[in-house]
Amino acid sequence: MNGRAPAILDHLASLADTTRSRILLLVDRNELTVSELCTIVQLPQSTVSRHLKALADGGWVSSRAEGTSNLYTMTRDELDPSARRLWLLVREQVGSAPAAIQDQRRLQGTLAERRTKSQEFFSSSAGQWDRVRDDMYGDRFHLAALAGFAEPEWIVGDLGCGTGQVTAAVAPFVARVIAVDGSAAMLHAARKRLRGADNVDLRRGELEALPIDDARLDAATLMLVLHYVPEPERALADIARVLKPGGRFILVDMLPHDRDSYRQQMGHVWLGFAEDQIDRMLGRAGFGKIRIVPLTPDARAKGPGLFVATGEKGE
Repeated sequence: MNGRAPAILDHLASLADTTRSRILLLVDRNELTVSELCTIVQLPQSTVSRHLKALADGGWVSSRAEGTSNLYTMTRDELDPSARRLWLLVREQVGSAPAAIQDQRRLQGTLAERRTKSQEFFSSSAGQWDRVRDDMYGDRFHLAALAGFAEPEWIVGDLGCGTGQVTAAVAPFVARVIAVDGSAAMLHAARKRLRGADNVDLRRGELEALPIDDARLDAATLMLVLHYVPEPERALADIARVLKPGGRFILVDMLPHDRDSYRQQMGHVWLGFAEDQIDRMLGRAGFGKIRIVPLTPDARAKGPGLFVATGEKGE
């Protein structure tokens, strides 16, 4: 007889500690650093690191390096069926505990702090944003990406529109552009650029909760914005919500890089995205026919390499 204990007993041992279950609740749908977890659960780094190691050894969490930090998330897709069923039971019980409720409140504060860093950069840099962006990425990257679509009857969303460069390029070719940005300063600059364009609707709002009705858009663009978004998967899911079935989505962003100074200088939250990471996030958001292609670098550009990802919302 095999003396090895059933796997379910190992799973029970991993979740028996309340702190480990609280940590799993936090990384179930978020990528968080050790420092962020320490702030949320209000425990020292040595304690949090010890619990993360136990969870990693049990196959419950995975980590990836980004700059000088490691980001931890729950391995939901890789768990065996018995572990997933067990976690649903544990999550239901632990999630309603007072400590877990406080954790969730502090989590929202942590995510808000990420957003504040980006907004501080935009508020101070709107006037020179075109120069900063052109210096980093060149001034024609959006044209290469936009060549993939333009039908005269379309309503297109320019999400994270910034100063309106993409909107200005798309508006002459489509019925309407709904341009959304979370920064009042950026929208003010966009209004100046788009003065006279009668088929453009500028709106202020966050990507995770777009001020657009369900199934309103035929196509949407997200140009060099995702690395500023605290909750990328939530934003991609909301973009899917506002697209019509079969609607097209074009995403341009940075490939992974190690320039950690961008966090301080420009308020970046993420240091680019790997192709498999984008493919996974788009799939979870409900997109199919996903293609991810690195863009040819502009010889004058000083920033990291870029990619374009396209997808189609499922019927």
